[in-house]
Parts: sequence; C-alpha cells; structure tokens
Amino acid sequence: MPGVLDATARADALRKLTAGPLDVLVIGGGVTGAGAALDAASRGLRVGLVEARDLAAGTSSRSSKLVHGGLRYLEQRDFKLVREALRERDLLVSKLAPHLVHPIPFLFPIYRKVIERPYVGAGLVIYDVMEGTRRPVPYHRHLTARSALRRAPSLKADRLAGAMVYYDAQVDDARHTVTVARTAAAHGAIVVTRASVVSLLRSGAAVTGAKVKDEETGRVFDVHAARVVVCAGVWSDLVHEASGVKAGYHVRMSKGVHIVVPGRAIDADTGMIVRTEKSVLFFIPWGERWIVGTTDTDFTGDPAEPVATAEDVDYILAAANRVLAKPLTRPDVLAVYAGLRPLVAEPEPAPASAAGTADGAEKAVPDKTAAARPTTKLSREHVVDAPLPGLTSIAGGKLTTYRLMAKDVIDAAVADFPRPVPPSVTEQLPLLGADGLPAVRAGARRLAEDYRVPVASVEHLISRYGALASEVLELVRADSSLGRTLAGGHPYLRAEVAYAVTHEGALHVEDVLARRVRLLIESPDAGASAVAEVAAIMGRLLGWGRRQRAQEARRYMELAEATTQAIRVPAGEPVGVRSRARHDQEPSVPVAVPALFPRGGLRPPGTPHTLRRCPPCCDSCRWLGVTSFTIGLQGIYLLSP
Repeated sequence: MPGVLDATARADALRKLTAGPLDVLVIGGGVTGAGAALDAASRGLRVGLVEARDLAAGTSSRSSKLVHGGLRYLEQRDFKLVREALRERDLLVSKLAPHLVHPIPFLFPIYRKVIERPYVGAGLVIYDVMEGTRRPVPYHRHLTARSALRRAPSLKADRLAGAMVYYDAQVDDARHTVTVARTAAAHGAIVVTRASVVSLLRSGAAVTGAKVKDEETGRVFDVHAARVVVCAGVWSDLVHEASGVKAGYHVRMSKGVHIVVPGRAIDADTGMIVRTEKSVLFFIPWGERWIVGTTDTDFTGDPAEPVATAEDVDYILAAANRVLAKPLTRPDVLAVYAGLRPLVAEPEPAPASAAGTADGAEKAVPDKTAAARPTTKLSREHVVDAPLPGLTSIAGGKLTTYRLMAKDVIDAAVADFPRPVPPSVTEQLPLLGADGLPAVRAGARRLAEDYRVPVASVEHLISRYGALASEVLELVRADSSLGRTLAGGHPYLRAEVAYAVTHEGALHVEDVLARRVRLLIESPDAGASAVAEVAAIMGRLLGWGRRQRAQEARRYMELAEATTQAIRVPAGEPVGVRSRARHDQEPSVPVAVPALFPRGGLRPPGTPHTLRRCPPCCDSCRWLGVTSFTIGLQGIYLLSP
C-alpha cells in the first residue's frame, strides 16, 4: 500500500536501503528532512531517509504548532521571510494539507491607543498586502476595548484600549511531519527510523554515502548514494564534525518552552498574542486546552533532550499574568515542553569550494557578530551549503517554510547531477489525506454508521488523518475493541496506536504517546494511564514479550518524569538534592493505579497498591532500590517497600 511505514516490515526497508546505490540519501527525519525526501522522490529520484530516533523526535514535535507568516519578523524588517511564509501558509491551508493545517484568529491587545493602534495596524496592513487578494483567511480587523473583552473576557480590562484581530494557522507539528514522510514513501522514498549516521563514506574528496548504525540491533552497514543531504537541524554541527567536514555555517541553538493549561483557565474564543519585554507571548487554543509560550534563550546542552526549567515556567506564567484578569498558577499547568530552534550563526568564512546555492536560499556568509547577538535577533531564514562534492546541507528556517527549504536543498544537491533532474513539483502535490477531504467530511455520519462508532470519533479521525480516516476505521472493523478511547477525557482511539505501528513507523511506546497521539503534553499524568494499554497493543503487533513491554513502559515513564520536572520543582531549587527525611515525611496512601511496572512485568489495570507520594527528585529511588513507580496527578508515586 503506498505511503505505509509499517514498523513490522522494518527489515524489508533496511534491505532496500542497502540493495543498491541511491540517488539521494537524506539524513534527518524532522520536517525539513521529510520534506527533502518528498521533494527528491517526487522528481523521480531514488531516495532514502535515515533518522537516528523517531520522525519528528526533535524540534519538529516541540514547536508552537503554528503555521504563520511571523508577525514579529515584520518588526525585524525580514520582509522576504514573511512574504514566503505567508505564501506557504496559504498553500498548506488551501491545497497541500487542509486536513492538518487550520486557520485560527489571534487577538492583539492594545494598551497605548495613540501609539500602538497605528503602529500595529500598519504592520497588519503590510501582513495582509504581502499575502495578496487570493487568500484562505480573512483580513485583519480593529476592535474596541469592549469588543475585545467580549472575544477574550480573560483579559484585564484596565488600560485596555482596544485590539486587532488577524488570522494565522495551526498544525499538529509531529503529525504533519509523519504525513510528509509517508507522502515521500508513497512516491518511492525508503524511510528508516532508529538508524543513525556514524560517518560519511568518501571516494577521494567526494562524499558517496554514509555508514549507518541500526539502533535497534547495533548492526552497522553502508548506504551508497550519489548525493547526501544533511537535514539534521540542531544536530547539523555534530554530523559535520563526526565526518571531519568543515561546513560554511554554525548552528546556534535557541530553547523555546511552552506550557499547556486547561481550557477553563483562559476564557477566550480566539488565540492571543501579546508583547513581552523580550519578544512576544502566544496563547494558542489546542483542543480543550491552551498552549502558552514561548521563551527564547541560548542553549548549549545535549540537543537530544532539552528540558524546561522551573524558571522557564515561572517566566511564562509571569508574562501571561501581566494581561490576564485571573492569573495562571502552577497548579493550572498540565504539561510543559521544550524545543530547540536551529538558528544559523557562523563567525567564520565559508569554504572557497562551497557550491552556489539555489534561488531563494541564503549563502553561508561570515557573520562576526552573530555569536554575540541574542537569539531573538537572529534570522529564521535558511542557509544551504555544499562543503564537499556530493554533500549538501541545510539549517535554519522555520516549520512554515519547510517545503521551500526542501526545494532549495535538493536543487543545490542535484545542480551538477549526471542526468537531467526535473524541477520541484511539491507546490502541486497534496499530502496524503488531503485528496477528497470535502467529501470525507460530508460523509462523517455515514462512516460512523458503517463502522459503528460515534460520529465524534469519526470527526476526530478526519481532523487528524483526513481522507485516510477510513484506514484507521478498518482496524476497528477487524477488532471492535480498538474503537474504545485510549484514555479518559481524550478523543484518541486505541486503533490509533495500532495504526501508528502498521502505517506510521512507530517502534516504541514513546513514539506513540509523545508524537502519534499527544498525551505526553495533553494529559495531567503525562500519558501514564495509557502506558500499559499502548505497550500491550504495540507488543501484539511487534512481538514483544512480557519483559520488553515492561521495559518499554519503564522507559516512557522516565521520559514523562523528566518532562514534568519543571512543573514539580520550585524555581531555584536544585534537582536531585532533596533529603531522605523529606521523602519519609510524605504519607503512604492506598490508591488504584492504572498501570505499575514492578519487577516481573505489568500488573492488571486498577490493581490497588499502597504507594508513597514522592517529592520531585529526592533520589530516594536509588536509596531504596525502587524500580516500581507511576506518575499520578500529584506527582511520582513509588511502590512502598
């Protein structure tokens, strides 16, 4: 079946990857890498993509979930980037991915009427003019203070002088990236995750492929390709350094943190954007919740696991509470997540041998002051570099312009290809699930009757899979138990877990709960209540034994604990230094836990245990030798010894 990434058939994909020389090998499974694979495959090239972890495991699942022109970039006079982004946004909304990318309104409060209204209004006029007249979203509008409060009663009324309403768009970033990769596979690309590049293969000065390690088995093998394209985002420098490549740019990492709060915490029927002392703060509607952020700070740690700090959370809460009538507090925060932006900042000249770049891409040029600039001032435009024959890389950019980035890097990679290569066609190529969408939406009730599931479940699936919703429903027809919801209070179906394995390449529990469904950032328990269910469904498909299911569940719980750390630890308190006495003061409480992971495997859901509520990061796990735990609404619970 075209476009299927079947985790149970991963061995076949690995065999195809090594069967013969590729035209293009793409390194990196974020949105840029997936887009590059799609761009190259849709030109008729033989393409492979390898990703060290999971699709969208890095930046592409930890963004603001916005597809937007970038209003704040107008203030930086980055008109080219804004114009390109607006055009790409409209393409995604109207043609390429209307099932995934949806317009949403944003309210911009005004507090200094004489100064701000003409200033912001002029910016929004430019925003509208750059978009043009053929547009899938309305023009901006001016509101009085009274009208603004009707749209957003949560705003403080004092000093509010009015507001502007304008439109941008929203997307589930991880789902979009997976869909781009699947669309690439539908056009012949071979996509393999959990396969990391150890080094680049050389023939003289030319790059001829990569040595790849299968992270699931440890096997190392060679993949030969006429062109290698590095789309590694914040890992770009590491890929280059591992193979001794001196690239024409350097990636500077900027950390962006968001918090997730319940829908009841903010009373508004529109998204909001407000100024902060450093940048802007978004209030973004996300189903029954709100995403609030972001921060923008330098990051020099491990790019694999950027973690929000308590200070990050407090900063966002303080910035939000400057404009909210009812302040947000720490107990309001359901989840927090951190992502890294790959900003380009190179203080050294590009190598003289670097090839010319494609139209629309910036050349790698020296920037002596970039290292000293705050990350809020660095451009989000992308850079394409060709440091060696056969090797092309790209960095920078933003989610909205991923298709242009992919086009530019493939244009540069095949500029001197030994045979003619057609131009990019992705502007005319809808992603999987987009074709036939209006008819599928109109037929939601009929689908619900045919598959004997609630209409709300069908509408939920259509909003996530578009015309492919029927593929998920076919799994329910084969096993009616998959039609049940995965976790209380969330619309995700158990069938989506099975589909993630058989169609979307999910290999681990983390892949499902963090990226295929978004319970890691949407659920107060970080998805803990669904872990056993997910491990059981995946285990049946992937042949996991009891021990491996327990290992998968335990690994996910460790991720969830690290993710929720910033919510539970007060600002200024070091991690891992709380006393044993503090732990012993916590009461033991009998609770019915959805899923525990004790020695010997999973316990049945709902089994009562006496647990001790653990204060964050007291290191008692090491002292007590405890390996049994679960994450509950009030924090971590340890099985009492």
